[in-house]
Amino acid sequence: MSKVWLVTGANSGFGRAFTETAVAAGDVVVATARRPEALADLVAAHPDQVEALALDVTDPAGITSVVDDVVERHGRIDVLVNNAGRGHVGSAEETTDAELRSLFDLHFFGPAALVRAVLPHLRERRSGAIVQMSSMGGQMTFPGFSAYSGTKFALEGFSEALAAEVAPLGIKVLIVEPGAFRTHLMGGTTASEEIADYADTVGPTRRMVAAGDGAQPGDPAKGVAAILTALDAENTPLRLPLGSDGVDAVVGHLDTHRAEIATWEKVARDTAFDR
Repeated sequence: MSKVWLVTGANSGFGRAFTETAVAAGDVVVATARRPEALADLVAAHPDQVEALALDVTDPAGITSVVDDVVERHGRIDVLVNNAGRGHVGSAEETTDAELRSLFDLHFFGPAALVRAVLPHLRERRSGAIVQMSSMGGQMTFPGFSAYSGTKFALEGFSEALAAEVAPLGIKVLIVEPGAFRTHLMGGTTASEEIADYADTVGPTRRMVAAGDGAQPGDPAKGVAAILTALDAENTPLRLPLGSDGVDAVVGHLDTHRAEIATWEKVARDTAFDR
């Protein structure tokens, strides 16, 4: 039986790769984007399998409307892929409140609203999957990515609890942590106004983002294939880092964190009331 996918940010990168891969498997994809006309070629090539809908994931009313519409016409949603996003670079001090809130709306509050909208239908059928596209920046970070990583850290904490809540109901949750993949993320990255004192710390990150678009080593199609392998596994992992750079960064961060805890363990444990 074919599946029904709801994919956000489907016009490019991972979102488009999810759509193409699901179509190749014979599934139906409701592919959403702020500019759904970018999916016209896929709709024309697969009119019975791909439907492009306009959706801004920062619009709660739009989310409710799209989910209700998809369920009414297709009868169900089997897989939700929260993929829509963009990059942002700027030190914590440089990042304005408006920039920070905008990023949280896109990377956290929007996906959370989609999860809440879809879950009643998944619970009713006692099956389904939610794919949360995070980043290696959801486990570790660099100077200049405080806002971006802050949103991804939040998404991962939300998703970890969510996974434990819905697993007994037959619903899978997979957090994906890609490294540098050849998507439009870097090309669409916004930047805060610069403060000279952060040139030595945030400056290299700004230059890396500016020069890195189009040269990323990761192939989104191969990344999606790995994600589907994890989803189809009997024991789907909670987190899946993608790409050698992603795996190395996450493992290196965990090793550093463990070593730091070991160094400070005695001090940290010696905090109980004296008996």
